[in-house]
Parts: sequence; structure tokens; C-alpha cells
Amino acid sequence: MRRLKQIILVSALTCGGLLASCGDNDNAPVFPDVPEVSYDMTGFAKGADVSWLTEMENSGITFYDTDGNSRECMSLLRDLGMNAIRLRVWVNPGNDVFGWCDGHDVLIKAWRARQLGFRLMIDFHYSDTWADPGKQGIPAAWEGLDAAGLEEAIANHTREVLSLLKTNGIDVEWVQVGNEVHQGMLFPTGQTTTEDGSKNFARFTAAGYDAVKEVYPDAQVIVHLDQGQNASLYNRIFDGLEQNGGKWDIIGMSLYPNMMPESGEPDDWEAMNTACIANMNALIAKYGTPVMMCEIGVNWNYEGAEAFFADFLRKAQGVEQCLGTFTWEPQSYNGWKGYHKGMFDDGGHPTDAFKPFAR
Repeated sequence: MRRLKQIILVSALTCGGLLASCGDNDNAPVFPDVPEVSYDMTGFAKGADVSWLTEMENSGITFYDTDGNSRECMSLLRDLGMNAIRLRVWVNPGNDVFGWCDGHDVLIKAWRARQLGFRLMIDFHYSDTWADPGKQGIPAAWEGLDAAGLEEAIANHTREVLSLLKTNGIDVEWVQVGNEVHQGMLFPTGQTTTEDGSKNFARFTAAGYDAVKEVYPDAQVIVHLDQGQNASLYNRIFDGLEQNGGKWDIIGMSLYPNMMPESGEPDDWEAMNTACIANMNALIAKYGTPVMMCEIGVNWNYEGAEAFFADFLRKAQGVEQCLGTFTWEPQSYNGWKGYHKGMFDDGGHPTDAFKPFAR
């Protein structure tokens, strides 16, 4: 039933975009001519992870431009300077009839992004729910598999989701094999706290990498860690991958300064930015691969948010092999799911934090 409803929704979206061919031509509404706007979607990626979008819309969340006009979110983000979209994939979230962030929910969002000319990144968590530095849970359907079985499951899942997108005419430019793999993935089998776990982690990244290339030979594969300013973390993880046959095309990062802590001093974001850029340059020189900021964010009501993004983007664009910067769920507002590092105010309007992305 869930899959049928999602197919119906995709069909409805398609018909909405091709109204004259999906409905009765004699009765189709006539839309006034609108001046065509040209968008440059090339070059340095200025992206947004909007994986919550369909769930937010389903909950009645509305998005507004700075003049207070209600807008479709992705087209608004394009007007605000974004040229790429990032979407996470969970194996079997099973959280409701639509299965937010499963392959078919990703297809809906990816199709919409494609219609607007966005470039696309797919972020495989290889979990039924959040995968992050402290949580890398094995999907329920994969429980009990040994390392070889998990390797095969990763490859099959990666091929299945990407093939669904490709069959529907959607290009994918970047693919993450794992999300914030601070100490590996699929704990404990692929956890880098043991020698066997480090070897398994490398096998898992290689399995995802090879599966990506089978479906999208030209897609760039990312291995993504948190704490972009932490050079020792990156050297430890990527040395282990290199030694054990891991594969990647791009080193991905996250960066989240905490400017409004409940206690103590706020982070020094200027120092974090500087350290992160230095880490980027060192990693490029050491491993010979490009880097990308896959997640970045700061509290929406921090008064220096615009300055933070402007500083980081200026420095990142000065790194020859830094390919882009993606904000994480910038459309979130009013404390959606307890997240306060979006870029909209509590009324659903974009803040000045977007300005650096439009320059």
C-alpha cells in the first residue's frame, strides 16, 4: 500500500508539471506568460539538504519569501542562491504510510529537484534511522549477517535506490556511502575501534563505491566525517581506509559551531573555519582527492550567522579542490523536530544567512 501511494504521488507530481498532457487539453487552464529567469547551476556547489521537506509539507508547514508570499520550498531555495540538493536515504524507516527517507520518498524529492535544474547528492545512511558519529545501527533486515553478508546488502541497497532514480531519468552527481562515519559504520561489525572492524569498514565503503559506479559511472563517491576542523580524526579514518582497500573520490565534512550553548562559552567559529580550511588543504595534499563540506549550520537566531557563512564560503571557494558547501535542513524553522540550525526564522521566512549563497 505504501509503495502504491508513493507511485500515485509521483504520477500526480508528473502530471502537475505536464498539465496539458495529463488532463483534458480543451479544459486545461491557461497560465499567463512569466518572464523566464536564468539560473546558473554550475561551478562551486551551494547546496541544501532538504530531506525533511516532504514530511514537513505533509504536516502543513508552509514556506514564505522575504515579502511574505507563500512559496514552494525548492524553488525558493533556488532563488536564494542554492544550486544543489542533498537527500538522505534510510533502508526501511517504517515510520508511517509514506516511509519518510526511504527510496520512494527520495525519488519524489529528487524528481522535484531535477525539474528545477538542481544538481543532486544522495546520502546513504545504511541504517533504518539516523546514522551519525555515535549511532550506526544495522538495519533490522540485515541483523545477523556477517561482514560478507553486510557487504552484499550494502551493494544491493545502493544499486536498488540509485537504479530507481536512474530509471526515472534523474542524474546523480555525488553519492555518500555512509553518513558521518566518525568511527566506521554498521556497528559493531564495521566499527573502527578494532582491527577487524577497520578492515570491515573499508570493505563496506568499497562495496558502496563499486555499486554506485555500476549505476552512475560518472558519479563522485564521498566518505563523510563530522568535525571538519579535527585533522587527527580525518587522518586516522582515511589512513585506515587507505591501508585496508577503502574507496572514495571525495572527502566529505560537517561543521557545526555551537554559538548558543546552555552553559559555558560559545565556540570560536572563526578559529573553527580557519582550522577546517587548513584541514581541507592538508587532506587534498595528502590523499590527492577533492573535499566538500556536506553539512554546515549554525543557530538561525545567532546574530553572526551571516558573517559565519560568508567567512566560510569565501575561504572554501579559495581552496582549489573544495567542490562545494551544503547547509543542513536550512528550511527547518520553529524548532522542527528540535532542530534550531536552519536558516528560516520562526515565521517561515528566509534569514540574512542566505545572502552569502547568492553572491
